[in-house]
Parts: sequence; structure tokens; C-alpha cells
Amino acid sequence: MNARYRGKDNPTNVLSFPAEATPGYLGDVAIAYGVTREEASKTGKSLGDHTVHLAVHGALHLLGYDHEAARDAAKMEALEIEILAELGIRNPYEIDGRPVA
Repeated sequence: MNARYRGKDNPTNVLSFPAEATPGYLGDVAIAYGVTREEASKTGKSLGDHTVHLAVHGALHLLGYDHEAARDAAKMEALEIEILAELGIRNPYEIDGRPVA
């Protein structure tokens, strides 16, 4: 799907597909189970928490947020951290207080 829709021939964890002028409907978020499972395992996160993080990330894309520029990425990550905290999920960009590479 990443190659087909984004022209990038490598796996990705989440893709967002904005709706076309449908009132009240932002679009779709596709989460790649295998990639998500592998990332969660490598970073010591639960699959559930990581999946929720990706769903939030994808929804923010549908709302117009992006992370191409460092400033935009910082804004988007801060929102993700805040939303996930409200859901009882720890900061996905840190493990034991250290940034995740």
C-alpha cells in the first residue's frame, strides 16, 4: 500500500486516506499489523498501546497535521503525547525516560 499510494517501496506502519468532501467523515486510517507488531516488540511497547498511538497519529494526519518539517513534527508529537496520556498510554517517544531512536 505504501508503494501504491505514496510511491515509497518500503513498509510503513500507518497510512491515512482523507475523505473527499464528505461532511462529518474525515477519512480512513490503515494500520499494518505485521509492521506494528514488530515495532512494538522491538521497542518494548504493548501491541495495543502502539496500535492506539498509530491510530491517533493517522487521525492527526486526517486533521491536517504533518511531520515533514522538524517544527511540524514537534507539534504533532506533542499532541500525540497529550492525547495518549489522556488514554492512559505513556509517551511513545520515550522508553524509561530516554528518547526512542
